[in-house]
Amino acid sequence: MIEMVKNSIGLFLRGKLFAEPGKAYAQLAIGIFLTVAVFLATLHFAGLPHWFAATIAGFIGGSIQPYLFRNLRYR
Repeated sequence: MIEMVKNSIGLFLRGKLFAEPGKAYAQLAIGIFLTVAVFLATLHFAGLPHWFAATIAGFIGGSIQPYLFRNLRYR
């Protein structure tokens, strides 16, 4: 299992994991943007502590990634 993770990370860093790397990076950027937006919104509007806002934003950001990556093709 560890070897599979290492191999996938190596392919990702060399740009050979996805058939369309530009689309993968765009989807990743959308996920990061949404996570940051949720973090800032929970800080500003809800007035939550930083650690709790980060937990909520991380959960929502992690939950949206499978939806964003559902149509990506791998090599």
